[in-house]
Amino acid sequence: MESNLLTDVFLPLALFIIMLGMGLTLTRQDFARVLLAPKATLIGLAAQLVMLPIIGFLIAWGFPVSPEIAVGVVLLTACPGGPTSNLITFLAKGDVALSITLTAITSIATVFTIPLIVNLGMQAFLSEDTSFQLPFLSTVGQIIVITIIPVSIGMMIQHYAPQFANRCDKPLRWISTAFLALIITGVVLGERENFFSFLFQVGGVTLAVNIITMGLGFFIGTVAGLGQKRTTAITVEVGIQNGTLAITIASTIINNATMAIPAAIYSLLMFLTGGGFAWLMNYYGYGTSQNHL
Repeated sequence: MESNLLTDVFLPLALFIIMLGMGLTLTRQDFARVLLAPKATLIGLAAQLVMLPIIGFLIAWGFPVSPEIAVGVVLLTACPGGPTSNLITFLAKGDVALSITLTAITSIATVFTIPLIVNLGMQAFLSEDTSFQLPFLSTVGQIIVITIIPVSIGMMIQHYAPQFANRCDKPLRWISTAFLALIITGVVLGERENFFSFLFQVGGVTLAVNIITMGLGFFIGTVAGLGQKRTTAITVEVGIQNGTLAITIASTIINNATMAIPAAIYSLLMFLTGGGFAWLMNYYGYGTSQNHL
């Protein structure tokens, strides 16, 4: 999967605009409620940082894939959350503040957990121990630029011009969805020569990762009694991985393009499953009821 102007420039720009739209719906009270009810945050972090990699290993062992693809699957599950999970939580009317909180925390924590998990994956599937380090400042800086800054701008607009922010809410949901769909279509067209080959290799295993982890998030949130909006957020945060980060690590830091294939295909499939989940939440009004502290 080669980088190009679409993925390097327009996709980050689109996500910046999307996150700005999310910020228009948030207030400081939303984050205060998260701090007053840390149960959901702690459960979400445990699921993302501990349970996801375990599922990644089990799926990689269970599917008949090459050792490098297996490591790519493990890498994918070691990269939770990301701006896309915030977007889908937003569209599904989940607890966006909880989603962003989990993304912010895991973006720091995974700088330390990803090398450990991927090295374990290499030992398990390749019988080798390769150490590497993520570029800490650039990784954190990317998350800040794509999430914290635009959300902060949106929250300022909500604070100082709430009526304008509220009028923009629904249109921005549809604009965000359409804009991102156009970009993903462009990515697919740009990779049309390799797309079906990649899909044949890893489509089943990446779809399994997506469906099983979303099911895990929904189950955990429901059993823990987190309430509907927070359960929606946990479902998405656990079920939607940061494919962009996984591709970057595989292709540039590990320097193995094959390991990037699972994340590349997953990054396309997750919009279908995530979009379907968001539609269900809106259609059945699941995300409209109150949370339980």
